[in-house]
Amino acid sequence: MPESTLRFLGTTSDEGDCPTLYEVSGTDQILVQGDRVTDPEQLAELRHVKEHETFVTIPRSLLTRFAPRDEPREMIPFAQAARLFHEFKHTAWRLETRRGYATDRNSEKWARWKAGADITSEPFTSWHENIAAARAEGRRFERVRITDEPITEGQAFLLESGFVNVEAGEDIRVLTRNEADRLNLPNYDFWLFDSKILARFAFDDDDTTLGVILSEDPADIAAACQARDAAWHHAVPHRDHAQQLIAQPVPSAE
Repeated sequence: MPESTLRFLGTTSDEGDCPTLYEVSGTDQILVQGDRVTDPEQLAELRHVKEHETFVTIPRSLLTRFAPRDEPREMIPFAQAARLFHEFKHTAWRLETRRGYATDRNSEKWARWKAGADITSEPFTSWHENIAAARAEGRRFERVRITDEPITEGQAFLLESGFVNVEAGEDIRVLTRNEADRLNLPNYDFWLFDSKILARFAFDDDDTTLGVILSEDPADIAAACQARDAAWHHAVPHRDHAQQLIAQPVPSAE
């Protein structure tokens, strides 16, 4: 699934249709969605109007809440952000949107799963041990996974492997893609640390992680918090979702 040209920043509409701000990926441009201006008197007062330009109105609150205040940051290797999983004080929250991940497909665990192994209960890795340690200290790992209907092969793998994460202490919940679209959730993966540091993933067309972009921009954080609250409210616990789907046939391809 290719990276989108537009990155959703935020909306003040309960229905998710308008008004909305987007960032044009790879540029310093912001795309604004709002009600088209048709009032002749207002149009007559505009200055230096070009033939191809159009005009929309949006609430002031949309700009004050979601307009970026910092220049876009450069992408860094994921390893350079790994410290955040140990340093966060309260909550590490993940939105997971893709239909599959190259890191999963290239893993030994994937090969065993494809061969019919039960991966719902396995020894903890260092990742799981960190989750368990954080949980013991009162810190939380939380995640919402967006799944398709029917689920993809990659999502079926994550469904089964997720049991070990839950056992370690991570709270995983699941949301259908139709519901995510209705809620106007972002179409990109990210981690949100303590509601103040955002780590947004970048992938290539083969689902390989290229790196992450870190941000503490208030607009980015506000949009991520809005997405988290909506997704968390509507998502269902991992085990409840698994009871409905784990017995269904696994798709043969992505």
